[in-house]
Amino acid sequence: MNGARAERGNDVGESRDFLIGLGRGAAGAMLFGIPMLMTMELWQLGFYIERWRLFLLLIANIPLLILLAHRIGFERTSTAAEACRDATIAYGLGIIIAAAVLIMLGDIKPHMPLSEMLGKIAIQSVPASIGALLGRSQLGGQSGNDEHEDDREEDEGQGGGAVPDEISTSYSRELFLMAVGALFLNLNVAPTEEIILIAYKMTPWHALVTIGLSIAIMHGFVYAVAFKGTHEISNETPWWHAFFRFTLPGYMVAMLISLYVLWTFGRLDDTAPTQMLMSAIVLSFPGAIGAAAARLIL
Repeated sequence: MNGARAERGNDVGESRDFLIGLGRGAAGAMLFGIPMLMTMELWQLGFYIERWRLFLLLIANIPLLILLAHRIGFERTSTAAEACRDATIAYGLGIIIAAAVLIMLGDIKPHMPLSEMLGKIAIQSVPASIGALLGRSQLGGQSGNDEHEDDREEDEGQGGGAVPDEISTSYSRELFLMAVGALFLNLNVAPTEEIILIAYKMTPWHALVTIGLSIAIMHGFVYAVAFKGTHEISNETPWWHAFFRFTLPGYMVAMLISLYVLWTFGRLDDTAPTQMLMSAIVLSFPGAIGAAAARLIL
């Protein structure tokens, strides 16, 4: 009898935790997705973006969500099936939130062609779904379980929110997190006309300074400015180790993500290679900041 009550209690507790996770996911989708949901250029992209490029972006978002769910899903996952379930839920939340907000803003109306409505919802669902998973990371911490998790994470640190560099055990995981951060900020900025305008106005010297500043900010964010989550470098480790192992590859990741996002949005069509590179350098500036921030907060 007591065993049955305990089992029912566990089921209720798991259901409650799951519902709380869903609430956080919806809040995250809203919080992180609202800048893009209220951006006119992204509404227009949903109308005219080539459908096969949009389809590729939607497909590419699936493994990204699965890996992200394994890292910061609605709950701690131990199997690939659980990570896939959380990723599916996040994608669903992203679609629902995007559709609801676009309808509320009057950007989707009944007389519109179905392809236009689907295009607008689909392109907005990508950042919203990433935001749904980020919600747990950034909005969690109030329930008992999360408090224990946070306490454990703090114990693993060495005060001041700094993270020992040994935590950066998985090199591929670090690069993946940087790609997520770069993609998220790039999706915010890439639809705007200003990226192309700035790229046309820049000289090669401006481009070199932008590259140097982007790399310096990336390195400073993670290793020098002492934000919460800052990665510590041990005294035995030379300064250039983290720079060449993480910062420079991280910038290359941000650059590749920038090129991919610009290509997806058609910003590189009929453009000279020099202007493509300039546009990528401009977009890599926010991308690099996003990549560095992802290493701190995820």
